[in-house]
Amino acid sequence: MSATSNARRVTPIELRLVKLDQLFNSLDPSPFLERDLDDNAEEYIVDWARELPADLPIRIVVHLPADEAEKARDIGIEAAVTRYFACRVSAVESSLRELFRNGRRYLLTGVPILLVCLFTSQLLRTQFGEGPFPRTIEESLVIVGWVANWKPIETFLYDWWPLKRRRDLYCRLARAECELIV
Repeated sequence: MSATSNARRVTPIELRLVKLDQLFNSLDPSPFLERDLDDNAEEYIVDWARELPADLPIRIVVHLPADEAEKARDIGIEAAVTRYFACRVSAVESSLRELFRNGRRYLLTGVPILLVCLFTSQLLRTQFGEGPFPRTIEESLVIVGWVANWKPIETFLYDWWPLKRRRDLYCRLARAECELIV
């Protein structure tokens, strides 16, 4: 199937607005092209995009009355919407880098603690033998050592996936075809 026929199969994300201001955050003092999307508009677009097949392109259609559509064309609403999502990509990538930076810090803390705990548990075994009290202390030290590594393991195995999925979705939205209809 060609990309054109695939694009036709996708139900567009449609926004029916009365005023152009409904699309943008009214508290954002930036020029129109650099404004943030309204939280509700962003949530609506992102929720719809999340439901669309990941292998098909996204199309955003904004319906406006004629006078508002003219203003939207003048400011380049299509570019403003895709630019907004491109900025969101940068923000999520920054969060992802920060998460991995923190994960490395957690690892630099956890691994030495694990090594000290393992070394100490073995030292206790040789010093105090196999009795119940030394065995309890030995096992407790091993548990503490692994618990100290829980956060880096969680970070590198699980925490980054939601950020990656969000970044990928925002990338798709940044590449979306945005169309204005009167």
